[in-house]
Amino acid sequence: MQLRPNQRTKLDDTDDKQFYAYPRFVTHVDEGFIQQLTDLYRERLQPNTRILDMMSSWVSHLPEEIEFSHVEGHGLNAEELARNPQLDNYFVQNLNENPQLPLADADFDAVLNCVSVQYLQYPEAIFSEILRILKPGGVAIISFSNRMFFQKAIQVWRDSSEGARVDLVKGYFNSSVGFTPPEVIIRQSDVPNFFQWLGVPVGDPFYAAIAYRK
Repeated sequence: MQLRPNQRTKLDDTDDKQFYAYPRFVTHVDEGFIQQLTDLYRERLQPNTRILDMMSSWVSHLPEEIEFSHVEGHGLNAEELARNPQLDNYFVQNLNENPQLPLADADFDAVLNCVSVQYLQYPEAIFSEILRILKPGGVAIISFSNRMFFQKAIQVWRDSSEGARVDLVKGYFNSSVGFTPPEVIIRQSDVPNFFQWLGVPVGDPFYAAIAYRK
């Protein structure tokens, strides 16, 4: 899968570093989403392993009871990353300017990306890098919902339905030969449409795409 140039465009094409220059000490999804994500990490991540939390912030949502040998953070705001108590180290890099990660081959057991995949303009290159830095058998977990900074999401994401976005992320995995066929987890709100129309609060839908390096 290869995105066309127009599919990579953003409504706000100014430097991403400017947009993220000021820290945002908020969570961008609700507590239900976060709990589902932490539970998924609890199921799929092993103790004493090396984790890369890509496009991270001041929280990583990792299970607090699991001790990892190293958690590397990446993001665009150093102040947010410095506040994250689960990171052992972090670096700041704009992946839309330079998709090559300053990390060694086959050095991580897991790569995580939470509610940020929609901002990648060159996802094929990034997923190739994820594959490169994963150890054989290592896992990549890409989670997302229907929230976003609309002006910073790429056009193909903005224009797609939620189901099509799932297929898009599966396509990102499939663009790099070496991943297992991606597994998808979809947990949407169980509040009936009728009650949604009445204004009953609806939780954020939870989507995750998971694949392993062969």
